[in-house]
Amino acid sequence: MDYEALAAELRSLRETVAGVTDIVLAGVDGIPIFADAGAGVDPANVSALAAADLGVARQAVEVIGHGALSQTVVFSSGGYMAVYAVGRTALMVVLGDKGLNLGRLLHEAQPVIARISSVLTAQPSPTPKARRRTQTTS
Repeated sequence: MDYEALAAELRSLRETVAGVTDIVLAGVDGIPIFADAGAGVDPANVSALAAADLGVARQAVEVIGHGALSQTVVFSSGGYMAVYAVGRTALMVVLGDKGLNLGRLLHEAQPVIARISSVLTAQPSPTPKARRRTQTTS
């Protein structure tokens, strides 16, 4: 997996959208994949909570028949937690302070999610087989 590409995408989103404080990528099972988060954020806890949030929201959307879920947003007195589906196997959690520009986040997150999805689903390039040296006899 190209962790440098993931880091670049998360850093870009954080730098582009005012108020983004932390970002965590995780599997839908709640296991963290990569985090761009400060010391006060535990990626394992955030991933587990976000996976539960996404799972419940997906069930709700399925029951009410409104298509595929793309995101959930939790509003709190201190900020926001936005959880985005990254395909069917991963999720991205964006934490933001009270100054988070939510409209900008909703707009900027979609292309980032598409690129992250490509990184997560990319097949590793095959390593070339070692060539056997042949000796020629005269």
